[in-house]
Amino acid sequence: MIITGKKFSKPEMSRVINGDVILDAAPEKPELFRLDHLLVEQNHKYNRSTLQSFIKSGFVTVNGEVVQKPNAKFPKDAKIILNEPSTAKKLPKLEVIFEDKNVIVLNKPAGLLSMAKGEYCPEPTLEDYGLLVHRLDRDTSGVVILSKNEETRKMLREQFQDRKTHKTYYAVVCGRPKLDEAMIDLPIARNLKHPTTFQVDPNGKSSQTYYKVLKSNDKFSFLELKPVTGRTHQLRVHLKYIGTPILGDKVYGDEKHKSASRLFLHARSLEITIPKGDRKTFEAKTPKEFESVL
Repeated sequence: MIITGKKFSKPEMSRVINGDVILDAAPEKPELFRLDHLLVEQNHKYNRSTLQSFIKSGFVTVNGEVVQKPNAKFPKDAKIILNEPSTAKKLPKLEVIFEDKNVIVLNKPAGLLSMAKGEYCPEPTLEDYGLLVHRLDRDTSGVVILSKNEETRKMLREQFQDRKTHKTYYAVVCGRPKLDEAMIDLPIARNLKHPTTFQVDPNGKSSQTYYKVLKSNDKFSFLELKPVTGRTHQLRVHLKYIGTPILGDKVYGDEKHKSASRLFLHARSLEITIPKGDRKTFEAKTPKEFESVL
């Protein structure tokens, strides 16, 4: 028996099988990378968090098209352009309580941020009006002092740290405290289950708040608050713990009253020493909505 090789109808295929011709491998697909990672490599002026905010805000184009997802993937040779936003902001006109060459004291409206979040913040903050000395929560209104130079800021901050300032707040709370006047002395710590919030914790930092009921009806009470310490969210946490959360508190309030028009917490007055040794007490009028609730 004679065994012969298989005949092919396509001679070029037999040459491939015999190894005479080597076919080109299929072209490899380019490796893809996250847009925010590619942008970080291109731009060292901003951190990744800020660049992500630029992408989400529509300031980045890829191959001529706007892309708003930081995790969208592209090859390294994609044409990525960052159209840097204008740094100019339209600043609202705030009530000036006092001003000299070293400080400016403002009546902060509810809703205004104290400090920028990240390197890029499109909305106005207190930092746009002066050097930040202390902070009020976004939804808290009232007296805030800013410095106009670093030397003054250092002097003022030391007073806050050494508890040489005296602050008075007004608040409308849900219900009525059991006592008309008392000192709440309860330690506060960060809530590890919800790291942006705080709670009463025996292992927390010492925290004291003096309160006094000024008015009350069958639903709400109007309180004067004088914090001895200055822990983050101290007033809100203390009042929640004694069963009278602040009206409109979306974090620590009760569900029934979270939809109020605002957080009913107002920094009524601040006593502090400004440069040249002048001891001053600055006051901000109580918002009209506080009275209307009662």
